[in-house]
Amino acid sequence: MAIKANLVIDQGTDFSADIDVADVDGGVFDLTGYLVAAQMRKNYASTNAITFGATQNGAGGKITLTLDSTQTVDVEPGRYLYDVEMTSTGSEVTRVVEGVVTVTPGITRA
Repeated sequence: MAIKANLVIDQGTDFSADIDVADVDGGVFDLTGYLVAAQMRKNYASTNAITFGATQNGAGGKITLTLDSTQTVDVEPGRYLYDVEMTSTGSEVTRVVEGVVTVTPGITRA
């Protein structure tokens, strides 16, 4: 079962968030060999997705989500849904985290 965590992204800025993945005993989950993917959408049925950069650090059990300012500048302010999934070498897909992303509007135009 995925944990719930909400994110806030400031439109037009670089975004990064770390997710610590734990095993069933609460220890660090070894992500070696796993692929990670993450997207956000306006709603569950939306066909338009914004794909996060998603990397993992293997034995450290950490997933990092990123979007750069050239990506976030084009995201309309508002509420979105997101999730993060990891896929094992045996093709087993597990949802790690899910929640709401709030994109706040930018003011400064450089």
